[in-house]
Amino acid sequence: MVKFLKESREELRKVVWPSKEEVVNSTLVVLSAVILISLFLFGVDRFFSVLFDTLVRLGSR
Repeated sequence: MVKFLKESREELRKVVWPSKEEVVNSTLVVLSAVILISLFLFGVDRFFSVLFDTLVRLGSR
């Protein structure tokens, strides 16, 4: 266990951590993508809901 912890610590020292600016920019890109995809899926869902409701109303006449 001690060997594992020492090796893990050594590997963590090799990691190049992103700067705060890189993290903020990446976060903004991800949030923007999530919002855009969510809006797109919402629009597709509403379109098919209206289409389905219209077809059901036409079929029940």
